[in-house]
Amino acid sequence: MSDTPPLVDAHHHVWNLARRPQPWLVEPGHEPIRRDFSPGDLRAAADRTIAGRRLRTTVVVQCVPCVPETQDLLDLADREPLIGAVVGWVDLTCPTAGDVLDALLAGRGGHRLRAVRHLVQAETDPAWLQQPEAERGLRAVGERGLGYDLLVRSHQLPQATRLAERLPSLPLVLDHAGKPPIARRDLDDWERDVRRLAAHPQVRCKVSGLITEADHAEWTVDDIRPVWNTLLDAFGPARLMFGSDWPVCVLAGGWNRWAATVEELLTDCSAAETSMVLAGTATDFYRLYSVDRKEGTACS
Repeated sequence: MSDTPPLVDAHHHVWNLARRPQPWLVEPGHEPIRRDFSPGDLRAAADRTIAGRRLRTTVVVQCVPCVPETQDLLDLADREPLIGAVVGWVDLTCPTAGDVLDALLAGRGGHRLRAVRHLVQAETDPAWLQQPEAERGLRAVGERGLGYDLLVRSHQLPQATRLAERLPSLPLVLDHAGKPPIARRDLDDWERDVRRLAAHPQVRCKVSGLITEADHAEWTVDDIRPVWNTLLDAFGPARLMFGSDWPVCVLAGGWNRWAATVEELLTDCSAAETSMVLAGTATDFYRLYSVDRKEGTACS
């Protein structure tokens, strides 16, 4: 195994449009990513190191709300050495959600299923996560030793906090830092609510998806820094994990530019803290124990 310390990308996507259409890609502005993307494309795109670390393993995340896509991702992860874990989808409100999870776990690549996600950002119900049916499904997730990826917009953070209060034993990770409204330069409500969520120790946070919440063409590191400073203070490095949100990040600069930004943001972090953000937190949350961890994961 390489002596280079590992870099884990805790959030990326792949899709084959002929096999599994992505209806959201028809929206204007998505033309640059309206094509197929494979793990090989990610390898080609991610050729920059972060703090001397080169990409070694990834977490692939569902895009469309259907079980067959999750089956596709698990099958891919079973064949693709780059992918260490899958975040899949099941209908949490279905009475048989637990049975569906059991079938996925028992199927090909099922040992790579480490979490599930629902597109709460698209739900209009301000208490979608508090529905008794959804909570029943989330309990089934936790009972199977899986985590839950929270995909919410900034105004939906309060229901994420209520979920953390209701299910304190369910491991949670906040995708894309709750989508702070960086382009509007109006972070006060987001900061208040993300700090309330971070007060719950079972919650982790992905430093991902931020550049697509900024002005796609004009953003700078200084636009991202206030969000980073809040996350670092609220969660601490031991609960933060790097993610690219590739290939969506192509819309605002791409994998390498985001990697360079993260490296700059980490400048004042210690080696141990940097290790947690770039590998340790994701390794622990998604149980990526095939990643080389000889340098340890202790972090102050």
